[in-house]
Amino acid sequence: MFTVATLLSARAVALALAVLSCLGVLGPHALALDKPEGPVILTVEGSIGHPNQAGKAVFDMKMLEQLPQQSFSTKTPWYPHAVTFTGPLLRDVLAAAGAKGSKITAVALNDYKTEIPVDDATRHDVIVARLMNNKPMPVREKGPLFIVFPFDTKAELRSELYYNRAAWQLHLLRIQ
Repeated sequence: MFTVATLLSARAVALALAVLSCLGVLGPHALALDKPEGPVILTVEGSIGHPNQAGKAVFDMKMLEQLPQQSFSTKTPWYPHAVTFTGPLLRDVLAAAGAKGSKITAVALNDYKTEIPVDDATRHDVIVARLMNNKPMPVREKGPLFIVFPFDTKAELRSELYYNRAAWQLHLLRIQ
């Protein structure tokens, strides 16, 4: 019979394993990635350590919602005013997939591709936005996922280099 204390202990152990895995303390297969229950909206392929479907790490929206969420408002070249974006940090998505590379190729639904150094995900609070101004983003409005840099936090991010690394209608991250 499970008690509340037993369930809380199990959750504490799961959380500790997740933290240790993300920090690289545990081996690459220490934490299994759940299987998606809804439609797959993001696939991470290539050099990964936590596949959950045919050698790839696939995520539905619920899986992305369960990762720690980050929000920021920033001006972009695509909107006349600052916009608030919310979603998991790119580095958390990469950690969940067990990414082991130095380069990410982000691919949009329209086959737009951009290369992002993995270092960008560690140096900047880049997010995989799933909400814009607290609302889900339909495909018509650059959704359902949008890689966004916090452009207003550092002058270096307000440049064509980083604007070009943003990717809306994101559906694939290829790790090399």
